[in-house]
Amino acid sequence: MEQQSQEQTEQPVIRPTHVVTCILRRTDAGEPRILLVQRSQKVGSYHARWAGVSGFVEPEVTPDEQAYTEIREETSLQREQVRMLRRGAVVEHIDAELGRHWYIHPFLFDVLTPDAIQTDWEAVSMRWIDPATLSSYETVPKLLEVYHSAIHGEEVNGGKRMEKGGGDGVPLWSPSPPQTLCSSFSCQHNP
Repeated sequence: MEQQSQEQTEQPVIRPTHVVTCILRRTDAGEPRILLVQRSQKVGSYHARWAGVSGFVEPEVTPDEQAYTEIREETSLQREQVRMLRRGAVVEHIDAELGRHWYIHPFLFDVLTPDAIQTDWEAVSMRWIDPATLSSYETVPKLLEVYHSAIHGEEVNGGKRMEKGGGDGVPLWSPSPPQTLCSSFSCQHNP
């Protein structure tokens, strides 16, 4: 009997990684436009690719709060200068080369003061585009899917979820849904 050597192939470690991506929209100049930022060489991945405003969800921080933090850090816009409109379903992407299983939390925001945007070191360029042209840009993975998730997501207004009305055309308001806390290993649902 021949001794067979078994090749052991190491599986790359794929780390679950929660991030937010904020689709910022302006409607002050006629047709709606969305903001794309071109990622700098100083960020950890996807250099020179176009993206929404995005970042890692920090431990013990909800994706909603992280979205506001990323907007403030990357555009210098404060909470009162934007309005969260929708919260999309999470979009997943596995990047074996980077060893990441991305869980992307999409958000749609209206920008109330678009001319006040000042990008930070994470972006080398920014542009307001017609959303119909998004697919023509070299973007981070899944950005088109993230955009669609954001624009079709759950409606949000002032931190409250808007429910369908009671038949009289008047919307009913309910508390925000339970918050989700994310770490680099998991997300936990907190009622």
